[in-house]
Amino acid sequence: MAVRGDIRNVAIVAHVDHGKTTLVNAMLKQSHVFSDREEVPDRVMDSNALEREKGITILAKNTAVEYTGPLAAKYGYPDGITLNIIDTPGHADFGGEVERGISMVDGVVLLVDASEGPLPQTRFVLRKALEAKLPVILCINKVDRPDARIDEVVSEATDLLLGLAQDVVEEGIDLDLDHLLDLPVVYCAAKAGYASTNQPENGGLPDNDNLEPLFEDIIKYIPAPEYEEGAPLQAHVANIDSSDFLGRLGLVRIYNGTLEKGKTYGLSRVNGTIENFRVAELLRTQGLERTPVETAGPGDIVAVAGVNDIMIGETIVDPNDPKPLPLIHVDDPAISMTFGVNDSPLAGREGKDHKLTARMIKDRLDRELIGNVSIKVLPTERPDAWEVQGRGELALAVLAEEMRREGYELTVGRPQVVTKKIDGVVNEPMENTTIDVPEEYMGAVTQLLADRKGRMDSMSNHGSGWVRLQFTVPSRGLIGFRTALLTATRGTGIASSISAGYAPWAGSIVTRQNGSMVSDRAGVATPYAMQRLQARGNFFVEPQSNVYEGQVVGVNNKPDELDVNITLAKHMTNMRSSTADVLETLTPPIKMSLEESLDFANEDECVEVTPEATRVRKIILNREDWYKWRAKQRRQNNQTK
Repeated sequence: MAVRGDIRNVAIVAHVDHGKTTLVNAMLKQSHVFSDREEVPDRVMDSNALEREKGITILAKNTAVEYTGPLAAKYGYPDGITLNIIDTPGHADFGGEVERGISMVDGVVLLVDASEGPLPQTRFVLRKALEAKLPVILCINKVDRPDARIDEVVSEATDLLLGLAQDVVEEGIDLDLDHLLDLPVVYCAAKAGYASTNQPENGGLPDNDNLEPLFEDIIKYIPAPEYEEGAPLQAHVANIDSSDFLGRLGLVRIYNGTLEKGKTYGLSRVNGTIENFRVAELLRTQGLERTPVETAGPGDIVAVAGVNDIMIGETIVDPNDPKPLPLIHVDDPAISMTFGVNDSPLAGREGKDHKLTARMIKDRLDRELIGNVSIKVLPTERPDAWEVQGRGELALAVLAEEMRREGYELTVGRPQVVTKKIDGVVNEPMENTTIDVPEEYMGAVTQLLADRKGRMDSMSNHGSGWVRLQFTVPSRGLIGFRTALLTATRGTGIASSISAGYAPWAGSIVTRQNGSMVSDRAGVATPYAMQRLQARGNFFVEPQSNVYEGQVVGVNNKPDELDVNITLAKHMTNMRSSTADVLETLTPPIKMSLEESLDFANEDECVEVTPEATRVRKIILNREDWYKWRAKQRRQNNQTK
């Protein structure tokens, strides 16, 4: 096999908030991608507005830096070595992006927080890398944290690596376990741009003021792309992008052969057919920009224009000797939500040019399928609603939020789990959940997860006042759990989870203790009515806002459903009051985000999503019809008992 020594393809993988995007930022700065006068924002790779708001990476993105340091000349490339870097998401719900990123590279840099250590997503990304037989560089980040525990974290990460490697070997994948024992470790403070192979003191900066040791390890330990000389073209489509001038772009990794601008090639479709097309434009990434090139060879990651309906997983091949590569495998979805048209009385009344129709919503969901391999869209009994399945609640909530910002009005149902029948028994998805809480809240969190059918697997206390609890919980039990955890721990609890396969159905889970306050008529919410009702619970709506029958206007203090007349006005009389009106103040309403609304919604409720507002409402709006439906449900439940 021939080797392309002037290229390294590497993915940065880690758990949420362990510093991947910050590290890529530092690598770009130290590779002189930006001019001295240019103002560089933090986390420049998080270009999506939602990513910046949430502080997490949602989409896998690639960049390229030209390394021209002393090691480039040492390896025989004084003009520089190109490092193609894939920045991947750290949240388990966006695992499809991680799998796509890993399919494009020859090795990974595993980032682990020097204080938090390996967390559930660390296990997920590391397992994917081992299954693909990719070499791993361990990078201990944030070594300058005051609560850093570098020795323990290196030990935990090494144990995790060897444990996962053993699991992968038992599944029939051949790995060199001895080679894994020589794990290269780099100690890093990405925000400062420091890295070293020498272990610093806990809470101290590395003894080197640049990232040269990290670049050196990438060039040394990540293998250069290998290819067969004279082999026909094989270029795998791993991502989709678009350009205002060129239309849809396919982001491809070339394994064999050469791509040339203006030439005709074959595109091996998902269904196995070969379709000829002409390469209209070939773009190579340099820093954050894409520049046109005439040719691209083995190991290059380039964007190809010329096919308007190119799909992820397809292969660009030589039409005379087509040898397509296998499709990208993505884990099955575990959570589903129903996306449908907005049929509330306020639909289309809050703004102009809103996208309301079933056709518009279906077209948008179909477009999402093109670039997002980890979701599925299935029909339902209703022609104006679709079941959207994904990895997790957050991934589907992000899709709904993106549609809201694009001007769509829709209803989104409460998250449900995707069950399977195994040997005639209904099985549901389970998750391994890791929770970090202060010691005083340990009992409250344990009780919270016990109510949700959780089973404690381990508990560790590092002596810092915080406890790490690990549970195996049904995915159903984690719907709405985040809000309950923050309430129980006064906002201090941190939870993360990863799929743990399927297990038999765990039985009914009660996730909400409070009932809903439901408006029994349409009108305008009056301060007078809200003052009279505020002893019954907390409101979601502002005074003088429009409400309709079946809208959930607040949360009841008791578990029961409560119909309220929130539009009641104070009647005027011609009688003079002997005392002046007492000024009463209203408790400010609870403002819920889209994710919080989805967490709050009950089985018989859904969330109305519009560009201006997010409202929780009953699926059956008419109160009389809703009571008939509830009576029917109770009769059916009694018969099954």
